[in-house]
Amino acid sequence: MSDNLIELESFELESFELELDEMVHGGNALGRHAGRAIFVPYTIPGERIIARIVDDRKRYAFAEGVTLLEPSPVRVSPRCPHFGPGRCGGCHFQHINENDQPVFKRDVVVDQLMRIGGFDDPPVLPTIPSPDAWSYRHHATFHVNEAGRLCFVGTDNDTLIPIDECHIIHPDLLDLFAELNFEDVPEVNRARLQTGSDGDRMVILSTTDDLPPELLVDLPVSVNFLLSDNEPVNLIGASHVNYHVHGRRFRVTAGGFFQVNLPQAETLVDLVLERLDLRGDETVLDLYAGVGLFTAFIAERASLVTSIESYPPAVTDADVNLADFDDIDLIEGTVEGVLPELEGPYDAAVLDPPRTGLDRRALDALIDHAPPRIVYVSCEPSTLARDAKRLAAKGYRLVDVQPVDMFPQTFHIECVAHFTR
Repeated sequence: MSDNLIELESFELESFELELDEMVHGGNALGRHAGRAIFVPYTIPGERIIARIVDDRKRYAFAEGVTLLEPSPVRVSPRCPHFGPGRCGGCHFQHINENDQPVFKRDVVVDQLMRIGGFDDPPVLPTIPSPDAWSYRHHATFHVNEAGRLCFVGTDNDTLIPIDECHIIHPDLLDLFAELNFEDVPEVNRARLQTGSDGDRMVILSTTDDLPPELLVDLPVSVNFLLSDNEPVNLIGASHVNYHVHGRRFRVTAGGFFQVNLPQAETLVDLVLERLDLRGDETVLDLYAGVGLFTAFIAERASLVTSIESYPPAVTDADVNLADFDDIDLIEGTVEGVLPELEGPYDAAVLDPPRTGLDRRALDALIDHAPPRIVYVSCEPSTLARDAKRLAAKGYRLVDVQPVDMFPQTFHIECVAHFTR
C-alpha cells in the first residue's frame, strides 16, 4: 500500500484494526485498542488502519500503520520524497491538506490546556494559517554526515538522512543548499543556512573539535562559526543578516534567534500589540526579548519598556535595532536573575521564553510584580499549558489563546496567550 504507511507482507507482532480519534502533540494521531492509547504517526483522525505495535509502554503504545483501510478526505500525497516513516524527521504533516493542518493544531492546543493546564473549556481561537505553506523558512539547521552531505535527523531521532531537496526552506537558500558540500572539511558537523530580507545569505558552521575550519569559498555568502558555548566567530563576510518586520530592520548576529517565518512574525507583533492595548503611558516588561522584535513596537506605544535578554550578541543587536528610542531600558541577564531586582510597578509584561517555558524562579518573580496584563508568546503548547496553570493558581485569568501556524508541514505551533489579573 502507499500513502506513507508501512507495507509489510508478514509481521513478527500481531496486527490489529484501529480507528484514529484525535491528533495529539508530537504529530501522532491517537486511537484506542484493548483499553489503552495507541499513537500512530503519518495518520489522521477519522482514518481506519491496520496497525502494529513497535514500542510497547504497557499503559500505552506506539504503533506503525500497516494498511490504510479508510483514508481521511484531507489526506494528500506528500510533496517531498524524503517524507515518511524511517525517513526525514523535518516534516510531520505533509500527508495532510495544508488548509486542514491549522485545524488539527488548534485541537492539540486545546488538548494540552485541558490535560496539562487543567482548563475545562480553554478559550482557544481558530489557528491563523501561514500565508505560505511552503518555502517559508528563512533559516534551517542541517547536520553533516561523514560524506559531507547536508542531512536532517531521521524519524528515529538518531539516523542522519542526506537531503536532496527541501520544500519548506526559502527559495533564496535553495541554490546555496544545492551547492554546499563539506566532504573536504570533515570536522564540520552542523551547518545553519540563513537568508535575510535583502537576500543576504549566511552559513553558520559548528565543528566536532570546536575549532574554526579552514575554508575556501567561491559563493556570495557570509560564513560564521559557532563555538559550543554559542559564541559566534566571523570567518568570511558579514557577521549578521537583516530582517524587515513592519518596515523596521532588525539585525541578527550569527547564533541569535529570529522567527523563521517573516509574515507570521508580523502576525505575532500584531497579536501582542492588540492584547496589550496600550494607551501611551504604560510601563511594560519585555522578557526573553531577543534582538528587540516586540520591544521596538511596544516602545512606540508605551512610556517605558524594560527589556531583558541573556544572550550577549542578541543584546548588542538590540542596542543597534532600538537606537532610535529613548524610552527603553535594555538589560543583559537572565529573567530569573534580573526580574527580582527590578522595581515596579509594571502595567503589562510580554514573555517569549524558549521551548522549555518559564523558569520557576522567573515565574515567581513575575507574579511578585503582578502586572495586570501578561501576553505569553509560546512555541511549545505543553509548557504553555503548565505555565498557564501556575498563573491561574496565582490569580490570573486566561482570556484567550491564539494559535499561529508558524511552521506548516510540521506539528510545531506558536501561540499567543493573554492573561489578566
